[in-house]
Amino acid sequence: MDSYLAALEGEIARVGSMLRAPVGSVHFGGGSPNAMSPTAFLALSATLRRHFAIAADAEWAVEIDPRHFTQETAQSYAAAGVSRLSIGAQTFSPQVQARIGRLQPWRQIAQTMADARRAGIARFNLDLMYGLPGQTLDDIAATLSAAFLLAPDRVAMFGYAHMPQLLPRQRRIDDTLLPDAEARFWQSALAHDLLIGAGFEAIGFDHFARAEDSLARAARDGTLRRNFQGFTDDRATTLIGLGASAISQFDGLFLQNEKHVGSYRVGAANGLLMGSRGLLRTPEDRMRGALIERLLCTGRVDVAEVAAEHGQSSRAVIGDMDRLAEFAERGLVLTRGTTVTISPVGRPYARLVASAFDTALQAREARFSTAV
Repeated sequence: MDSYLAALEGEIARVGSMLRAPVGSVHFGGGSPNAMSPTAFLALSATLRRHFAIAADAEWAVEIDPRHFTQETAQSYAAAGVSRLSIGAQTFSPQVQARIGRLQPWRQIAQTMADARRAGIARFNLDLMYGLPGQTLDDIAATLSAAFLLAPDRVAMFGYAHMPQLLPRQRRIDDTLLPDAEARFWQSALAHDLLIGAGFEAIGFDHFARAEDSLARAARDGTLRRNFQGFTDDRATTLIGLGASAISQFDGLFLQNEKHVGSYRVGAANGLLMGSRGLLRTPEDRMRGALIERLLCTGRVDVAEVAAEHGQSSRAVIGDMDRLAEFAERGLVLTRGTTVTISPVGRPYARLVASAFDTALQAREARFSTAV
């Protein structure tokens, strides 16, 4: 850990020396940042402040593993300026937890949030999942009932994506116990209804937030965005990724750092920039990205208007609207001229609707998860 953090601090210093733009938010994610000691986290936070122009009102958020969270951890986070924790709970069903190898009882997460609140951290995201092995509708209902007692500000309800060919740890999961497509649908629908009934507002297709939360406000005022971290109220158009496997997002480029921790450590320690693979975005890519993001975030898009904004011909994307005929027949979308609007009953299917405009989807379907 010490040698990795030394390499990370070196990367922070190099990238920070090249960047003059202000930083509006800081997010520690991609795993379990609380694997670091409290002292190491404070040192890393100080390094970031030293090398980047971080705004005084920037939100600092951390994804944590509640199984390794202590009162000392909470105090160090608060001292570093962290104001939001994202907690990966997945499920509160003991039998489902056993099947995915992540045993963490409700009381452990409740204690984590209590420790954080005492330290002065006030905002919480709770990440849950449907489609887990052996999971039932009763499990979904019981998990959400337990989640509501924790009073989170945001809940993400993700569909479990079983990709053992890319994530070797998933090979330990018995895929014969995974719910089929119909079961996943009803689990997602039940979760949606229970969350709305509890006072949360639906954000996109898998996020939910309290009405007073900044994410819900962004959805209402039309400033909601979507990046590699999911739906966000961060208005920045650039995302700088630091550390092994981190992803950076620029207007014309997606860039991923070296994924192998040992190779990352050696390269960063030797003064290299650590981007190892990326994708240059063509003008059409950027147009389609903007179209899809707007449709997912606002539920409405004028495809001709977006094409004009990017100096592109609208002919191809208007032609893609033909793929929406089945959705329109079912009342999930409304099309008028070059405008596509997702109906209220169609919002849970926003990802499927938006995929009509993704020209690279067919090439990826064999490797990556798809929506039901």
